[in-house]
Amino acid sequence: MTAALATTALSVRFGAFQAVRDVSLSIGAGARHALIGPNGAGKTTLVQTLTGSVKPAAGRILIGDEDVTGLSEAQRVHRGLTRTFQINQLFRNLTVLDNVLLAVLERNRRTAAFWRSVRSDRAALDEARSCLAFVNLLALADRPVAALPYGSQRLLEIAIAMAARPRVLVLDEPAAGVPAAESAAIFERIHALPTSLTVVFIEHDMGLVFRFAERITVLVAGQILTEGTPAEISADPRVREVYLGRRGNHAA
Repeated sequence: MTAALATTALSVRFGAFQAVRDVSLSIGAGARHALIGPNGAGKTTLVQTLTGSVKPAAGRILIGDEDVTGLSEAQRVHRGLTRTFQINQLFRNLTVLDNVLLAVLERNRRTAAFWRSVRSDRAALDEARSCLAFVNLLALADRPVAALPYGSQRLLEIAIAMAARPRVLVLDEPAAGVPAAESAAIFERIHALPTSLTVVFIEHDMGLVFRFAERITVLVAGQILTEGTPAEISADPRVREVYLGRRGNHAA
């Protein structure tokens, strides 16, 4: 079966420093796949390379059967690969609804039509509202983003990502900076995403990782240490030594 997202011997260098070393991944369609590892393990660099903002020194990246290694970030979005960021990239002075609406129009390649009010597109409006309803933000549609609590802003990022109709969604610490009680609500919405959608996420909270991931890849010093189910990762003494043990023992 063709993987939804795959890499072959992917490597990234910044000068003499090798941030990612020969990483080969195969992530199946509909997977819930976590990337974990200690600080400096190369997780965010790997995500940036997968999504096109960092160029690899070697290796290949495939979305389905298509080699996208040479494509730009925008081109990969149009191939079905969308991401959220560790630090959000929202338009803070626009409303919640307009943030999602712009994502819908960008997917349809219509954001250049400045002569026409974006709110005149009824189908796009309906889709944007549907995305907001999914993350329980429809009641806040007309508020400026700057007025939202930070946890709600993180949910808005998910709505914007869904507006791109991705096949693969990459989440870089989707609950970063959010209190624990709100983190669970964010991951509950991630868990409710369509099973046809492949989700890859970075997360430091091992409780959330073991609760929501079906498969886990552990990175150390830019390399894959191991990969397996949550039960296998939790029981692996190497993982406990280099990562889990530093944060306490978390059973699957």
